[in-house]
Amino acid sequence: MSFFKNIFNSSDDNDSNEKKIDWKELTDLGQLNEISAISNEKAVAIFKHSTRCSVSRMALKQFEKEFDLSDKVTPYFLDLIAYRDISNEISSRFGVTHQSPQLLLIKDGKAIYTVSHSDINAEALKDKV
Repeated sequence: MSFFKNIFNSSDDNDSNEKKIDWKELTDLGQLNEISAISNEKAVAIFKHSTRCSVSRMALKQFEKEFDLSDKVTPYFLDLIAYRDISNEISSRFGVTHQSPQLLLIKDGKAIYTVSHSDINAEALKDKV
């Protein structure tokens, strides 16, 4: 039962072992200009998440457990089901193929690192920052 609980619980469930990320929700196309500007001073991570996908949920939970780069990376969260237009613009603006789940690292207005699915790893992200 515990295995299924971990997979299917909502992200609102409390888990004392999880680190919580202070996500900035990406809900407006104009925020992409903000992200580009911020990335000139501090790296920005965008986590593109499908709320309908259990693989995406597992990748998100694992990433949240491992992430400890708040001082070096500003994290943005995109619900790509609700904001597909933003996901499409990310693909166009940063020159990446759409994936879900997907993690992008933006520096100096450019995507310098992008991974998806089981390759999403906060430890690997540290090496890129």
